[in-house]
Amino acid sequence: MIRIVTIEREYGAGGSGIAQKLAERLNWKLWDQELTAEIARMARCDRSQVARMEERVDPLFYRLMKVFMRGSHERSLPVSGLEHLDADSMVVFMQRVIEGAAAAGNCVIVGRGAPYMLRNRADAFHTFVYAPIEEKIRRVRELGKTEAEAVELVGAIDQERATFVKKYFGKEWPNRHLYHLMLNSAVGDDAVIRTILNEIDTLNHAKSKSV
Repeated sequence: MIRIVTIEREYGAGGSGIAQKLAERLNWKLWDQELTAEIARMARCDRSQVARMEERVDPLFYRLMKVFMRGSHERSLPVSGLEHLDADSMVVFMQRVIEGAAAAGNCVIVGRGAPYMLRNRADAFHTFVYAPIEEKIRRVRELGKTEAEAVELVGAIDQERATFVKKYFGKEWPNRHLYHLMLNSAVGDDAVIRTILNEIDTLNHAKSKSV
């Protein structure tokens, strides 16, 4: 039976909001901002001090942090204490938290390489949410960004996510062979959620018949 849903997403495609609504429908735990907070706790980081830490962080690691420490609604969360970390150790923290969340089960995990870390779990269902460029820009502008900012973010953040996946998992991003579903969020969040739930029900039914 499926006990874990991972949602990887293009920036601006609405994956975080979809994950939140899906978790609410399932009455499962959402690991998005809470995942970020748990990583910061394990790393003994004080998120309130990021402003004065930014120039002291290794540029590559800082770029990864800007991408993967984004919580719901794609807002970056401040993390301090980063002088004690590098990108390699950050991935170790990510994997520890994600594997712990998966072991507990009944959860929806947003991004952070979770589909790659949990790819061998039979109880995990992996989804990729994408959207046309116009839709992504529209969603990002709804967060208060200008047109120019939205265009820059949509391109840059996805490129950084692709770089992260290539470096740490040796795969192209997105890797269509990894996902059970790849969904265009332009059809609407509710339609995406219904499709995910229907597919999970179908998969659970097939698994129960094979037992």
